[in-house]
Amino acid sequence: MSLLAIVGRPNVGKSTLFNRLVGMRQAIVDETAGVTRDRHYGRCEWCGNEFSVVDTGGYTSNSDDIFEEEIRKQVVLAIEEAHVVLFMTEAGTGITDYDEEIADILRRSGKPVVLAVNKIDSGEKMYDAFQFYSLGLGEVYSISAANGGGTGDLLDAIIKLMPAEDPDKDEHPELPHFTIVGKPNVGKSSLTNALLGKERNIVTPIAGTTRDSIATLYNKFGHEFMLVDTAGMRKKTKVHEDLEFYSVMRSIRAIEHSDVCILMVDAQTGIESQDMAIFNLIQRNKKGCVVVVNKWDTIEKDSNTMKEYTKAIKERLAPFNDLPIIFTSVINKQRIMDVLDAAAHVYDNYSRKIPTSRINEVMLPEIENYPPPAWKGKYIKIKYVTQLPTRSPSFAFFCNLPQYIREPYRRFLENKLRSNFDFLGCPVQVFLRQK
Repeated sequence: MSLLAIVGRPNVGKSTLFNRLVGMRQAIVDETAGVTRDRHYGRCEWCGNEFSVVDTGGYTSNSDDIFEEEIRKQVVLAIEEAHVVLFMTEAGTGITDYDEEIADILRRSGKPVVLAVNKIDSGEKMYDAFQFYSLGLGEVYSISAANGGGTGDLLDAIIKLMPAEDPDKDEHPELPHFTIVGKPNVGKSSLTNALLGKERNIVTPIAGTTRDSIATLYNKFGHEFMLVDTAGMRKKTKVHEDLEFYSVMRSIRAIEHSDVCILMVDAQTGIESQDMAIFNLIQRNKKGCVVVVNKWDTIEKDSNTMKEYTKAIKERLAPFNDLPIIFTSVINKQRIMDVLDAAAHVYDNYSRKIPTSRINEVMLPEIENYPPPAWKGKYIKIKYVTQLPTRSPSFAFFCNLPQYIREPYRRFLENKLRSNFDFLGCPVQVFLRQK
């Protein structure tokens, strides 16, 4: 997926535009300059084209020198990563020294740049935008990020400059993609090296050694797939370097492009809030999932330890806890082939297509035995079921009054699908449609 970076000095409305593009209030917006200190990442869809957006903070400090250094570092990093750069300025203040400095960096970069002049809320202010042609960055787009004025033309211009080919497209699109994700230092690169049988990735005890998402073709023991090792993802509050932010962003994008995610957890700490955040990200992107509890050799065990640990993990991941949980010790190469077998099994489930006749044969008697509860004297009848042609397993149940079917019954339908057909490790979506 192509990447758009929004750059500019503080308080020109970058976060307001970012929120408008991704369609949610994700970044905090305030009159005070320098509110955005984290980098925000989201996805934008315009006229059937989807791309990623990153909002860089024009973080200010009391010292002018630090400010200049910070803004330069952010802009340079954003330019390196992005396929198109959106440079935001503001009509009211005109061209400032910082605008000229950023424009200079952008001209030298050679990257496609779209120049937007924000806060043009009335016809009179339109004339204030013409002075920005002197920055030498081509066409100037007058917008109002607060009320959406001019953003359509701006998005059209951005789409024209985006690469025609998907830049993240890999050489083997037909092969399944298994992505290893987790917090820093849980053993992701060690697992990759153990599976490949060679020191492909650098491994050190220091958290955050892996900076990029590295894809490798795996073709052994009857398995063939792309194995992707990613950088560790930790809480935003602990991300201090700009470089690490982009590493995390690449990991998120690796999840978006995967079929099955192998979520690695440290056996000593168990599933923490950050593991849950990564798991929720896998869920939101509707990907298959295998949980791998690594460093199992460091835990004192008795005959019930694994059983109790599995139960605790499933309770934490509820309601989606129908997934394989494997206990490994990568250092001792213990049960690492089980991880591959589980991922391959989840991929088979993820890509399974069930004939409509078979689904109806199984599901309609289940529905007859336990029909949807009546709503205000109205009886709900589900007529038939079919699987939708989506990437992850999705089913449409056609009925007379879909609006009266509540969440508990929807969950009942999902559980019946899971118990009759093997969807271990896969998200299952249930849609209710009008017949």
